[in-house]
Amino acid sequence: MNSIVRNIQIDRDVPSAEFRGAMRALAGGVSVITVGRGKDISGMTVTSVSSLSVEPPTLIVSVNRQSSSWPLLQRYGAFGVNILTADQLDIAERFAGKDGLKGAARFSGAQWVTRATGVPLLVGSLAAIDCDVEEVIERHSHAIVIGRVRDVITAAPRTALTYWDGQYVAIDQNEDALKLAEVSLPSVRGLREI
Repeated sequence: MNSIVRNIQIDRDVPSAEFRGAMRALAGGVSVITVGRGKDISGMTVTSVSSLSVEPPTLIVSVNRQSSSWPLLQRYGAFGVNILTADQLDIAERFAGKDGLKGAARFSGAQWVTRATGVPLLVGSLAAIDCDVEEVIERHSHAIVIGRVRDVITAAPRTALTYWDGQYVAIDQNEDALKLAEVSLPSVRGLREI
């Protein structure tokens, strides 16, 4: 396996607030990452999930190494990605720590199942993906976790929950597609160069 690591010299550090503001312009799907087994479980809300490969099915998630989920991810070597619907906003906020609950207490009020790895997967999410940790790359405050997909549970398409500009936003494929069609950009022929 080849890895390229570069030492980059920066003349000026970009302020964290400036970078955070720029990243708020990037809309992201909201997922809950679940880790652990039995009563030794926890989880966190993220927008940092991305597919890496279809052959073999793998994905990437970025995890803060100061989170309570990090030791469980390291201990058990598995995690679940639960892609939330718009009506699961309360779950997103609970796993983001809004009500102060931690660990197994965050799982109350929802139905969970387990599959191949034993991590909890959310019943009724748009998709629940069961993963084994294939590789971890630690950088700065976070770790890039590459997960090999072991199992997938999908549900009927519904309104998705996203996070954009510092707030949760619902995206409905049918309703939003109609809105976009009404205000769509002009055809390429109609565009002018300024």
